[in-house]
Amino acid sequence: MLAGVFRARKKDGCLYFRSSITYRSKHISLGSFTDELHAHYAYLEADRLLQNSRITITNAVFSNFLLSHEKVVSLLNFRDNGIYIKTPVYMFRSCFHYYLTPDEIYKFDTDDLFYFSSHKLLRRGGHLYVNDYGMQVTVLSRYGIRNFAVAGKDYKFANQDPYDLRYENIININPFHGVRRCSKNGTVTYDTHIHINGEYQIGNYKTLHEAAIAYNKAADLARQYGAARNFPANFIAELSKKEYEQAYADVKISDKYKKYLKHMAEWQKKMR
Repeated sequence: MLAGVFRARKKDGCLYFRSSITYRSKHISLGSFTDELHAHYAYLEADRLLQNSRITITNAVFSNFLLSHEKVVSLLNFRDNGIYIKTPVYMFRSCFHYYLTPDEIYKFDTDDLFYFSSHKLLRRGGHLYVNDYGMQVTVLSRYGIRNFAVAGKDYKFANQDPYDLRYENIININPFHGVRRCSKNGTVTYDTHIHINGEYQIGNYKTLHEAAIAYNKAADLARQYGAARNFPANFIAELSKKEYEQAYADVKISDKYKKYLKHMAEWQKKMR
């Protein structure tokens, strides 16, 4: 057999060829191939990447390699930083880059290195996510940003770079359910909305916490009137239990919304 190539068979008995290389005492799988020659070429590519320091993470032309871009990044990171990571991560002194594609490169804090070393970054419908314990978890949720939050409205990037996902670059404008930040003539207030059979405005509030508590109160009222929705609750960690209870009692809810709930309950009663 050619260097770096091993025969293997699938469950149905079909022959295929596996390629691998050993570097710094670590055995690294390079992938599976239908013929011996391509598996050998993959081995030669990996050897060239590991031995040729002129090929760097900044000048590597991924399209020139038989190996996947993920494998190229992993090999270069192992060569330069001494750590083999299966996901396409390249480490720098104060951050790391995740190569989702050769042209789509995300920057993360080193605090997240362990997580993204074992969780593959994926994209679907414009959202970045990972599979975690059988669930699809959006990457932005790690910053307290809600699912389906709108960039520029609910959160923004301090340096205007949407590929820079370091914590210092993420500004979470509206971290609570049902709350929208409003700005008029330089004055910032917060609108609270809730969705039942349509979207209803609960009120406009001076502080973010008031608006978040108003949403909780509106959700509680909806449940009292028989709304069968699973409303998420806003948790305000900065308030003690006593402070929250007082704020909950003081916050005002739209009379129009209360009338709607009463009308809804009466209609549901007639339909039984």
